Amino acid sequence: MNAEQARLKDPLWKKWGPYVSDRQWGTVREDYSADGDAWNNITHDMARSKAYRWGEEGIGGISDNEQLLCFSVALWNKKDPVLKERYFGLSNPEGNHGEDVKELYYYLDNTPTHSYQKMLYKYPQNEYPYAWLVDENKCRSRNDPEFELIDTGLFDQDAYFDVFIEYAKNTPDDMLIKITVHNRGGQDAALNVLPTIWFRNTWDWGYSDYMPELTADSHGVIEIYHKDLKQYWLNAEGSPDMLFCDNETNTMRLYNYDDGKAFYKDGINDHIVNGSDTVNPKKTGTKACVNYDIKVLAEQSVTLRLRLSKDATHGFGDFDILFDARKAEAGQFYKDIQQGNEDADRCLVQRQAFAGMLWSKQFYYYNVREWVNGDPGQPKPPMERAEHRNSKWMHLNTQDIISMPDKWEYPWFASWDLAFHCLPLSTLDMTFAKHQLTLLIRDWYMHPNGQLPAYEWDFGDANPPVHAMVTWRIYQKDKAANNGKGDTPFLERIFHKLMLNFTWWVNRKDAMGNNIFEGGFLGLDNIGVFDRNAHLSHGETLEQADGSSWMAMYSLNLLRIAAELAVTNTVYRDIASKFFEHFIYIAGAIANFGENNEGLWDDTDGFFYDQLRLSDNSIQKMRLRSVVGLIPLFAAEILDETDITENPIFRDRLNWFAENRPDLASLVSRWAETKSPGKHLISLLRGYRMKSLLRYMLDENEFLSPYGIRSLSKHYLDNPYYIKVDGTGFTVKYTPAESDSGLFGGNSNWRGPIWMPMNFLLIESLHTFYQYYGEDYKIECPTNSGNFMTLQQVANELYRRVSSIFLVDKDGKRAVFGHYTKMQTDPNFKDYILFHEYFDGDNGRGVGASHQTGWTGLIAECLYR
Repeated sequence: MNAEQARLKDPLWKKWGPYVSDRQWGTVREDYSADGDAWNNITHDMARSKAYRWGEEGIGGISDNEQLLCFSVALWNKKDPVLKERYFGLSNPEGNHGEDVKELYYYLDNTPTHSYQKMLYKYPQNEYPYAWLVDENKCRSRNDPEFELIDTGLFDQDAYFDVFIEYAKNTPDDMLIKITVHNRGGQDAALNVLPTIWFRNTWDWGYSDYMPELTADSHGVIEIYHKDLKQYWLNAEGSPDMLFCDNETNTMRLYNYDDGKAFYKDGINDHIVNGSDTVNPKKTGTKACVNYDIKVLAEQSVTLRLRLSKDATHGFGDFDILFDARKAEAGQFYKDIQQGNEDADRCLVQRQAFAGMLWSKQFYYYNVREWVNGDPGQPKPPMERAEHRNSKWMHLNTQDIISMPDKWEYPWFASWDLAFHCLPLSTLDMTFAKHQLTLLIRDWYMHPNGQLPAYEWDFGDANPPVHAMVTWRIYQKDKAANNGKGDTPFLERIFHKLMLNFTWWVNRKDAMGNNIFEGGFLGLDNIGVFDRNAHLSHGETLEQADGSSWMAMYSLNLLRIAAELAVTNTVYRDIASKFFEHFIYIAGAIANFGENNEGLWDDTDGFFYDQLRLSDNSIQKMRLRSVVGLIPLFAAEILDETDITENPIFRDRLNWFAENRPDLASLVSRWAETKSPGKHLISLLRGYRMKSLLRYMLDENEFLSPYGIRSLSKHYLDNPYYIKVDGTGFTVKYTPAESDSGLFGGNSNWRGPIWMPMNFLLIESLHTFYQYYGEDYKIECPTNSGNFMTLQQVANELYRRVSSIFLVDKDGKRAVFGHYTKMQTDPNFKDYILFHEYFDGDNGRGVGASHQTGWTGLIAECLYR
């Protein structure tokens, strides 16, 4: 057991971590407007003056796990109109493809207890082009590329600072902070580095008037006291100047209202940038910074050291020794994880992917009842809000550390994203991964009707039901690591709540009661012909191949869990049988292609399609080949012979279907047959249907890209799909990168790009099928190539392709960086990886949210498979 693994046994080591958001402005939970316009209720320009209700933001920030006290780094290059206290980006209405952070920063290292953390922020030495970025992107259409910070030329002559922010813990309450500023340019450059500490405002809302306090203890030391945290000190080496204000809203600046207070949240900004008398001369307050006003010589660096500790006597004598020790222990932790892997580039990419996963933890606080009704210490919110967003989720009350998809673009949890996050997180910290899966099924998250909350923009949306799949995989992984002893209480606890959730799906998302599910949004944004959440004008119902396939997969996942639990508790035998019955009826509904052609399988094309059930009960097929039609591959599970023979209730139900409903039994692949050593396959697909889907999936003119599986067939590049519904024509064209439509805000695109979670699930499904079919079953890969592979070899080929997005190619370039020469070749750029939300279906370029080491962190699971 290495040092970091030992620390994981003590939860106190996680008290402090990177729990500060990258963006709090523009979020739903800070929006108290009448019309729900979160992006304009608090803007980036307002953020420096607005005290937040529900959380805090900063650059490279850390906080305690209740976010009572926060620390981050602010900067000023002597030219910007404001301090760089937070990342800048465009709001959804401002961006030509929706919201987008316009900064360059990288999460480079982190350990599960956050005993060592490192990130990099690249700060231009010339004035940051706030207005240019807004104006230029405003001029661009959805068909134009986004205008990024690197496109401004500010980095071309290397006139920028590389600001490395590192943390190392001596003990759970003793944090060493190192800020190293590199001047990459050829001229000396001045800079203010402002390590900032502040309390989250908990006193202005009318529940408690207790105010914690920061005071100047001695030169370069800030004394910190909070009744819940008790005493801390922030010691800054070199005796820099200390500046104090309060984490209070500047009501005069924002609302033209004088509340009689003096030193607001923006006081330090106004004092440094404008020389204003806006800091407290008594050197006390609830927000403070130390001001390092430095000059960094050309191509040189300056290192600043601070220490946040409960022990006032801790200085800097042992600082470097402790820092080096924690850094070395982090190296050993990852060396043990990557044991036997000699490829340095793969190790680098995987370690940064893991770092991004860990840096993306965030304190997420949101009490919907208080948010809707308003706080006693604040003006009453507009009445319109009571009937608007999330008003049916009044029970939801979160105050937890949660893994975020992207702490700038998506600084809120999303249920199916979070499930995927847990797969790579379980490699690092099994306890945390289990905790994340358990969170959403707790009473204060899960709706009383059984629905899991989707995300804060609309908790009532439906995300794909992947929770059971991930729970089972993590249970298996944990069981294997513990010599075959599974965490049955964890499995059983989640299973019970997911049975409620499954019932919600059956009751709410099967409108016709025919085992074909609608689902609506289902997380795939604009993949459909039209908005799949929309209510159609003449009472039509969209019956979805993915909704039904997800439910088939969900049935099998719960069947598999019930079979496992039945080994030690016979009560679960009945339940395993019940979920098999659900599965087989869904399979029948999906597969049926009777006289009215009412199933989702199209025998002529050999593909699964959505269909529109019209008001007269007739069917209109939507023959659009998208990843929706490949999702039936996910519904596959291997059962051991003993899972059947030792469960007589389940065995008898299988036999009943074989004898009494052979029409259904024949649709379900191979469950009555056994492969050595005693394996049964339960799947939506018999062999010929699977081969038909794989022919499309592995066709380079359809789904197969050099970088993985596309979300929409490339066939529609030159042959756009067209359909008329209710007299309105709809067209879908293959668009490999950014979206050309405004559906779902326009900041993501499922009409062509490569998405990591879907590729991961397709690859894992191939592994499942290989376990049953073995070496005898081969498929042409790529289609029409004459090259035949086993399903295992196909899976490995897809692993290779998705990994090549990030790994250097034979020319030393990374596909993820696209056409940016500086990122491809500059030694201060080329090995810092961004894990984007999705990837160009033709060239692998990173697209969408640039720090989506949520589900894109799945690449950490793919690099060595």
